[in-house]
Amino acid sequence: MLKVGLTGGLACGKSFVGEVLRGYGCLLIQADELGHAVIEPGGEAYDDVVREFGIGVLDAAGRIDRRALAAQVFGAPPRLAALNRLVHPPVFRREDELIAEFGAREPHGIAVVEAAILIETGSYRRYDRIVLVTCREDQQVERALRREGWPESDVRARLSRQMPLEEKRKYADFVIDTSGEKAETARQTCAVFQELRRIEV
Repeated sequence: MLKVGLTGGLACGKSFVGEVLRGYGCLLIQADELGHAVIEPGGEAYDDVVREFGIGVLDAAGRIDRRALAAQVFGAPPRLAALNRLVHPPVFRREDELIAEFGAREPHGIAVVEAAILIETGSYRRYDRIVLVTCREDQQVERALRREGWPESDVRARLSRQMPLEEKRKYADFVIDTSGEKAETARQTCAVFQELRRIEV
C-alpha cells in the first residue's frame, strides 16, 4: 500500500485536493482533525497539554480552547515545539491504526495524509511520496481572509512564519498548482492520482 503525504501552505487548497483523491478511492486522513481529537477531554494528549500550558487554555466547559492555545504558541517556537511533542505522537499512532485498517482491506490502496507542516516537522519521511499544493501568495491571503475571517495582518504574520512554498518544492514528488479554476486543479489531481497508481512499493 502506498502512503502519501499531502501538504502545502496556508489556504492553498489542500482540502479540495484531498477530497478529489478521496473521490478516487484513496483513504484520506486529515491530521488536523486527529490533532483536535487527541486534545479533547479524554484524548491522549489532553492532560499533558493542560499540565504544560495551564488551565488558562480551558473554556468554561473544561475543553481546550484552541484559539487560547494557539495564542500561546504563535510566534514562540519553543512553546510550539513543546505542543508538537505532546500532540504528534498520539496523532501518528491514530494515523498508523487507520492506515493499517485500510491496508488490510485494500492492500494495493493509496492512503493520503493531509497535514500542513509535514516538511517542517520532518514527518514527511513517514510517507512514500509527497504531494505539494501551491498557489500565489496573494491568493493565499485572499482565501484565508474569506475562509477564516482573520485580520489581514494575522494572515500575513502566519504566512511569514511558514516555510516558503518554493523551499517546500525541494521535498515534493508532485506539485499541484491551485491558482486556476477548480476544474483545472481537479485535472491536475487526477493526473497525479494516475501517477501514484503506477508506483509499486
